[in-house]
Amino acid sequence: MSIQRQALIWAAVIAVFIALTWALKSILLPFVAGMAIAYFLDPLADRLEKYGLSRLAATALITIFFLIVTVVLLIVLVPVLYNQLIALAEIMPRLMQSGQEWLITVGDGRLGRLLGVHGTDVEKAISDSLGGSLDWLVKFVSSVGSQGLQFVALISLVVVTPVVAFYLLLDWDRMVEKIDGLLPRDHQETIRRLAREINEVLSGFIRGQVIVCVVLGLIYAVGLTLVGLRFGLIVGIIAGIISFIPYLGTIVGFVIGVALALFQFGLDFMSVGLVVAVFAVGQFIEGNFLSPKLVGDRVKLHPVWVMFAIFAFAALFGFVGALLALPIAAALGVITRFGISQYRKSQLYLGASPGHIIPPRDTGS
Repeated sequence: MSIQRQALIWAAVIAVFIALTWALKSILLPFVAGMAIAYFLDPLADRLEKYGLSRLAATALITIFFLIVTVVLLIVLVPVLYNQLIALAEIMPRLMQSGQEWLITVGDGRLGRLLGVHGTDVEKAISDSLGGSLDWLVKFVSSVGSQGLQFVALISLVVVTPVVAFYLLLDWDRMVEKIDGLLPRDHQETIRRLAREINEVLSGFIRGQVIVCVVLGLIYAVGLTLVGLRFGLIVGIIAGIISFIPYLGTIVGFVIGVALALFQFGLDFMSVGLVVAVFAVGQFIEGNFLSPKLVGDRVKLHPVWVMFAIFAFAALFGFVGALLALPIAAALGVITRFGISQYRKSQLYLGASPGHIIPPRDTGS
C-alpha cells in the first residue's frame, strides 16, 4: 500500500474520531475522567503487582484507598467550603460596589484628567462594564448548565467515573497489549517508539503537575487562612486547581486574593503584604523545587503550547476537551518533532543530492 493511501486512511480515521468526539461530547466526561484516573494510577498498580498482589487485588486496594480519602476530604472540606461560598455570595454585591467606587475615584482623578474624561463619563463607563460582566457571568452559568452539568449529569459523573476508572485500571495492561497487536506490521517499531515518547511526556507532565497542584493548593489555602484572609481556603483551592495550567493558577489566585484582602483589610499594608507574600512563597517553591523535581525538562511541552491547547480544546469540546487537550498536545508535539526529523533527512530539505551535507556556518570564532 502506498504512503499516500495510508495517509488518506489515517486522515479518515482521525476525522471520524473528531466527529464522534464532537457528537458525543455531552456524555463523554465520566469516561474521559475515568480514563485519566486509570492512566494516573496505572504505575501504582504495576508496583503493587511487583510486590506479589494480583491485578484485581491491586486495583481493589487502590480504589478503596482513594474512595476513603475522597469521603474523608468531602466530610472535612465540604461544610467549610459551603459556609465560605455562602458568605462570599453575601458580600459579593458590597465587594463590587466598593470596587466600583474605587474605580470611579481613581478614574475621576489624575487618570481621568490624563484621558480627558469627566466623572459622569467615567461612572457610566464603569457601570456599563460591570453590568456587562454580570450579564456575561449569568450567561456563562446558564451555558454551563445547558451543556450537561445539571444535577443528573453531576450525579452520573460521581457514580460512573469511579466504575470506569476501576475497570480500565484493571484491564489497562491487556488493553495496551491488544492495541499493540493491531499496529501495522511495517511501522510497528516506529509507532511503539512514538508511543513511548508520548507516554514519557504525558507521565512527566500530568503526574508531576497534579502533585504540584496539590502542594500549591495546600500552601495557598493554609497560608491565606493563617494570615487571616476570610475566604483563604476557597482562593487557595481555586489557585491550586487552576495551577494545572502553568502560571495561570498563581495569577488568578493572586488577583482574587489581593482584591479580597483590600476589601477586608482596607489599606492595612501589613495584612495585604502577607497575602502577597503567601503567593510569592508558593511561586518560589514551585519554580525552584516542585517543577524542576517533579516535572523536569523531559516534559518537552512549552507552557504557551499547554495553555493554547487547553483553551482551544475547551472552547471546542467543553470540559471534555480540556481533559483531552494535554494528551493530544503531547501526541502532536511528539509527531511534529518526528516529522521535522524525517523532513531534515528528506530530499525536500537536502535538495537534489541526498548525500550532500550542508557545512556548518562560520561564526568567526
